[in-house]
Amino acid sequence: MTYLVLARKWRPRSFDTLVGQDHVVRALTHALSTQRLHHAWLFTGTRGVGKTTLSRILAKSLNCETGITATPCGACRACTEIDAGRFVDYVELDAASNRGVDEMTQLLEQAVYAPGSGRFKVYMIDEVHMLTGHAFNAMLKTLEEPPPHVKFILATTDPQKIPVTVLSRCLQFNLKQMTSEAIVEHLQTVLAQEDVEFQIPALRLIAQAASGSMRDALSLTDQAIAYSAGNLTAEAMQGMLGTIDQRYLARLLRALAAGSGADVLHVADELATRGLSYSGALADLAILLSRVAIQQRIPGAIAADEPMFDEIAELAGLMHSDLVQLFYSVAVHSRNELSLAPDEYAGFVMACLRMLALAPQAEPVDPLDGGSSPSGQRPAAGDPAPAPSLATASPASTQAISASAQPVAGALSSVSSVQSLPVQAPTASAPAAPREAVAVHSFDEQQADSVDPHDIPAWEDIPPAVEAGPPGVDAGHPNFDAGDPSVDPGHPDVDAGDLGVDVGQYESFVPDDSEYDAYGQYQSLDEDIPADVDAANMVAVNTPVFASERPKLRSPKLSRMDGKAWPALAAQLPVTGLAAELARQSEWLGTEGDQIRLRVAVRTLAATAGKARLCTVLSEHFGTVVQLDVEFGATGEETAHAVAQAERAARQKQAEHDVQADPFVQALIQEFGAKVIPGSVRAVFNDRAA
Repeated sequence: MTYLVLARKWRPRSFDTLVGQDHVVRALTHALSTQRLHHAWLFTGTRGVGKTTLSRILAKSLNCETGITATPCGACRACTEIDAGRFVDYVELDAASNRGVDEMTQLLEQAVYAPGSGRFKVYMIDEVHMLTGHAFNAMLKTLEEPPPHVKFILATTDPQKIPVTVLSRCLQFNLKQMTSEAIVEHLQTVLAQEDVEFQIPALRLIAQAASGSMRDALSLTDQAIAYSAGNLTAEAMQGMLGTIDQRYLARLLRALAAGSGADVLHVADELATRGLSYSGALADLAILLSRVAIQQRIPGAIAADEPMFDEIAELAGLMHSDLVQLFYSVAVHSRNELSLAPDEYAGFVMACLRMLALAPQAEPVDPLDGGSSPSGQRPAAGDPAPAPSLATASPASTQAISASAQPVAGALSSVSSVQSLPVQAPTASAPAAPREAVAVHSFDEQQADSVDPHDIPAWEDIPPAVEAGPPGVDAGHPNFDAGDPSVDPGHPDVDAGDLGVDVGQYESFVPDDSEYDAYGQYQSLDEDIPADVDAANMVAVNTPVFASERPKLRSPKLSRMDGKAWPALAAQLPVTGLAAELARQSEWLGTEGDQIRLRVAVRTLAATAGKARLCTVLSEHFGTVVQLDVEFGATGEETAHAVAQAERAARQKQAEHDVQADPFVQALIQEFGAKVIPGSVRAVFNDRAA
């Protein structure tokens, strides 16, 4: 007798033997029991999940000789003939090969006739999404109002390609993919009936390879029985499927956690010797890491009978949770990049080396332990604190460092003015602060009393380059203007050697005049300065001294500034966004001391957040701390915006005149009666003018 494959031999014959589709079985059994039968059903889902099986069971339920029932007898002529595929009133049509309008018209012409032996004519159209548009249109009317004896069952793996006019005429049921547990349980039942020896880990490998399809699982089981000579073991399944022994991946993770590149390379060479897929290795590695993460977060979620339970539990205790997430991300992304590598071996090795490069070399510190050292001992009081390094810090500690830096970053982001101040040179007992950091100094009365006036350099001895922003300031600071020649270390006017001042000692102090009174919060040093010392030329060392604590030194640029020069300056200031609009649309009203008064015709710009940024840029430009007073009111023609509009209008008028005066245009007008369409001439503007 011809051998019948397991997928056909063990096809479910009734609703109660169907696996994994309880939501569909429940709806259909209730409809059959209450006789509330629709005339068209649509079953969607991936391959091998039971679409055709459900169609045959439903056809038997409709045509069983015992009556319309949710439990067909399976013994009457209708049930046996439907199972055998020879029932005359049950037609299975493959839409992939019968997709034209002619085939659909022929089927619908036969549908009007009464059934020959059954209660209903049932038409099952498989892969219905393959029908042409004309075929769908041909069946719409019959599908909406079929004869009472006709039932339609549609099946597809791609419901998105079915017109909505067809979907609205059917009851749609989405069939789920089979879970690995359901597949393993069903395979145990089948193999027990077939009297085939098996191991549970082998069935798990088959279920994983089936990817949710019961038909694929049964087909693989047929292949496994032949491959293993009727003894399904885990080793045999790994050899047949070409999968990787999970113990190799566990060894790989141990080597990665230990930072041993030699062991990692040794595992990669062993995989190459076995001829296994490195793409599959990265996929299995990601799956293993996901199970390790689950074990770390939800202890007990992994079943104790899992084949890799001991290794998963060991890795969960060995690896930091941040490290698991890092390795998982690298494995997933490296698998997508594997096709770009010279070969799979190089891509896999580079993925492992990337994990080693990103992993911390020291023992990761738990962020909940209060910042103690990995050994559990805190550093002594006299020991210098080690500098944090992002290259060697764990992701958890990196996040902690970032979180602790947020208040400082928030304070610096609210800067509205800049004043460069000298900082005391580092001594042997006091190490110098990092050059990258912006020095923020506090000041109180005790510091004022401790300042030696003889150590205070004269104001004019501080070079302009330092006052406006020395080369030692942080180039990444939001107030740093690389285009300003005064802060360019290579500028010909800046010669630190001739000035006699260590420019690197000077850092920038940035007061926030939105929260503090930049001048009123600090006491004057005049009472501490000897009478024979010129207070106008004094600046405190390592102490912020503002303009109110010394005579007002007005910059020549600011003193010569007037309303006529303001439009050109406003158009060239290195600002963007709201600050640029405020500068371009404002009119110069004059100055009062260190205060610049502007007027703007747009009320929202007068109170915009760009005011602080514009104040900072103007302070840098004039070389002194200035205050900005913006009032709302009508503006004249002395704004950068008005000047630009006037220039555009003038250039547009000149362009129109040049076109009219062009000899070629004049020849076209005289010989052919051509005319220049008004408004069609456009002047060419550069970006700055526009």
